Amino acid sequence: MRPAALLTLATLTSLFAVSMVGVAAPPRSRRAPRLPAAAEAALPAGVGGQRGRSPASVVSLRAPGPSAVLVRAGSFTMGSSEVEIAHAVTLCKLEPAGELCVDETEASFANELVPHEVYLSDFWIDRTEVTVASYRRCVSAGLCTEPPYASGGQRFDRPDYPVVLVSWSDAQRYCAWAGGRLPTEAEWERAARGLAGRRYPWGHVYNPFHANHGRLSFDELDGSDGFLELAPVGSLVAGRTPDGIDDLSGNVEEWVADYYHPEYPGGSAMNPRGPDMGEERVLRGGSYIQGRPWLRGAARGHDLPTSRRAWRGFRCARDG
Repeated sequence: MRPAALLTLATLTSLFAVSMVGVAAPPRSRRAPRLPAAAEAALPAGVGGQRGRSPASVVSLRAPGPSAVLVRAGSFTMGSSEVEIAHAVTLCKLEPAGELCVDETEASFANELVPHEVYLSDFWIDRTEVTVASYRRCVSAGLCTEPPYASGGQRFDRPDYPVVLVSWSDAQRYCAWAGGRLPTEAEWERAARGLAGRRYPWGHVYNPFHANHGRLSFDELDGSDGFLELAPVGSLVAGRTPDGIDDLSGNVEEWVADYYHPEYPGGSAMNPRGPDMGEERVLRGGSYIQGRPWLRGAARGHDLPTSRRAWRGFRCARDG
């Protein structure tokens, strides 16, 4: 080939190479990674495009969290002001059967008086309510009493449900067996409200989808949160406190250590333990049969320590 022809061919080759700069080859087809068989089988219908299902949904995974949460030492305001109590009364009247908020019911919120400063040392508190499975280990050890599920409460006998139908003594005995104790009323309120005094465990504004709640009505059950009665512990993660504690509002009301008194003592306190004696014990947190006024972090309940209810359980605490 002549030199002139060779020069022409080299020039054309160079121009073609320049024109192809930045043009990517079509990507190779890649198979989407598959979940392990066991995890894939556990997916609900319509999730993740696995097993021939629609790929439109997204699987959101959350870590369950530790079994107990360390609450650091500090001071907070325990109890409610008269303004907050008036707000609770208003919430009561907004319930479906608000006409049932008669004088006696309205007066019951006054047991949150008076607000006072409390200092607490470090303490640990269970992230969730004690489950049936955990409680049964104490029963198997011969140190706890079997709850009376056989007397009509079989539907509550599920391993991941909070244990119910337990007395205050049952709860105290379990916590001692587990190496802890029942939380004091002050510790429970500090865990639910934080140092800033949240109205609800998750914040200041009520959200009906953050707690397994009921309502003030002739039918107390309300399934709008996804559960008509009990829910497995930790089901409503949106209601988790900033510290990572679940179910401090709704699901089951919880026994705490203190004897009940209808008002708090005046003045500040350090690591208070409640009255030295009394007939009833304090309950906290509200349950699946109660509406939003009773789900506030400051709300207080009370009952005889021998009583057993299908909407009542507990969690344990330990010194820090």
